[in-house]
Amino acid sequence: MIKEINYPINVLSKNRWSPRAFSDKIVEKDKLHSIMEAARWSASAFNEQPWRFLVAYKGEESYQNIMDTLVEFNQMWAKKAPVLILNCYRINLSRNGKHNQTAQYDLGQAVAHYSLEAINQGLYIHQMTGFDVSKANKFFGLGEEIVAFSVTALGYIGGVDSLPEDIRKMEMAEPIRMHQKDFLLNDL
Repeated sequence: MIKEINYPINVLSKNRWSPRAFSDKIVEKDKLHSIMEAARWSASAFNEQPWRFLVAYKGEESYQNIMDTLVEFNQMWAKKAPVLILNCYRINLSRNGKHNQTAQYDLGQAVAHYSLEAINQGLYIHQMTGFDVSKANKFFGLGEEIVAFSVTALGYIGGVDSLPEDIRKMEMAEPIRMHQKDFLLNDL
């Protein structure tokens, strides 16, 4: 896949994409620890670090529980990924118990950090919000303080031949990105 890059960017950002074709190759735990370390060092409001992650390997009960929360379309391709991550956040600030208005944003930053570290480790991720949040919260007993927000499939890149034809076409399509003029609210 060739991306049209209009300005110089780092190689990790340039190589980032969200494949649906994953290899069965097992992801090494030390690589997962490096990925989570990148999340650990992400910025957050008041240094709250509200992100919480449930990391599950294929074959574990927690993996199947996460898989069972996914919408059918996502199940069709995500089942090949050797790792699923349930991305969650703490609702309230630990320092005063008040609602943390930036928790979702902070979680997003942490996931962005770990997605780039995944690329650095030779791995790829695909993030999904097509899942049943209440089912995930119930499966994992997250309670009232922690909420599931998204799911990440993680692994080594696989061949597109393992995908159903309609998903294979999506996988092989050229990425479409807006030009900066379309999302900047002012001129630089």
